[in-house]
Amino acid sequence: MKLERTKLHILRKVGEAEKLARTGISLHCHTEHSREMLDFIPHYAEKLPIIATFWRRERDRYIKRNGKGINFNTAYWSPPLPPEEVFAIERKQIESAGLNPFVSLTDHDNIEASFLVEQRSGVIAPVSLEWTVPFEYGFFHVGVHNLPRESANEISERLLDFTFNSGQYDENKLNDLFAYLNDFRSILIVLNHPLWDIEIVGQKRHEELLKSFIKKHINWIHAFEINGFRSWSENKAVIEMAEYLGLPVVTGGDRHGRKPNTVVNLTNSASFEEFVDEIRIDKRSTAVLMPAYEYPLHWRQLESFAEILSHYPHFRIGRQNWWDRVFVDTGDGKGLCSLSGHGWKGGGPKWLRASVKVLGFLGGPKMRPLFRIARKKKDRLPRSIESARFVSPDLGDIAPPKISETWISQSAADPLG
Repeated sequence: MKLERTKLHILRKVGEAEKLARTGISLHCHTEHSREMLDFIPHYAEKLPIIATFWRRERDRYIKRNGKGINFNTAYWSPPLPPEEVFAIERKQIESAGLNPFVSLTDHDNIEASFLVEQRSGVIAPVSLEWTVPFEYGFFHVGVHNLPRESANEISERLLDFTFNSGQYDENKLNDLFAYLNDFRSILIVLNHPLWDIEIVGQKRHEELLKSFIKKHINWIHAFEINGFRSWSENKAVIEMAEYLGLPVVTGGDRHGRKPNTVVNLTNSASFEEFVDEIRIDKRSTAVLMPAYEYPLHWRQLESFAEILSHYPHFRIGRQNWWDRVFVDTGDGKGLCSLSGHGWKGGGPKWLRASVKVLGFLGGPKMRPLFRIARKKKDRLPRSIESARFVSPDLGDIAPPKISETWISQSAADPLG
């Protein structure tokens, strides 16, 4: 399969980007205003060697002591860094590549970050969010970038009302919301990490859910996302699926710790609005995998966990320790508040403190070579995109859209000129 909608580059050195475009765009960044749900903890804690033994022991003790377990369905954590630090880190990476930077901060169901960047740093950033979209028995994450600033609050309120107050998935209402967003020429709508089983329903059921979503709502999606914290084999499959459907892919780093995004977009556009047109109207994208994306995914995940669980003495009181940034309702009458608010001191029980230290060690640079050896062959980056061997996916009864020759001729220009 030849890629028609997306130009993809694998960078071995950051400086190589300067030869490809004038501007770099960082999408999908999380700040302290994201609520990252913890409902997955029981699922994974039961499966992890050694950790599972401690988990079951502590769970049983807690239930015996309190008469019930912790409700992880409402528990969440927030990334450590404030918006201005995330924004500065992303800008610095792009500028170090010799490019003009645009950065879109996308917290979960929250648009505060970009306004705070403007307030604290004097820099205007696109108003964006990662919107949680309930769908049938699961949900999807949709990147909604560049809301009009004057109506951003009103737009986000309508989206979040559907997420949290609608009660259940309503196909007509969701189509109406997508149509409403689409009427704003400046807005870019991206289906984030489409192949990731974020609902933990099983990969097969998730893919069935995705196919159903595509059938019902694909006309409103401007691009699929290749994600900095997903494997190469998964991102490759996303590229193949997007190409089959006639869509470009855009990048989304999905960073939560201190490291900048490992995937970015390139453009010669002079504004974020022009970049949106490039994706929406021309249906063309240029994406690059930064050198850090080549590092083993599991090692990068552990590195990120170590950063998330680090101590930050320069932060304001109440945000310095990881137990200040984890929020649960333990049933002690204090409601949903931080672990420190429930009386946690020093990081909790010894086994948990030891686990945090182990995560920090495994995410250190000395352990990277071991993860590289253990990496599956299909997840090793090819030497070049030309050797990647993209193939048409099997999407069952979902046929590729029919595109008129007139449309093709209007869109055939290279977005980078």
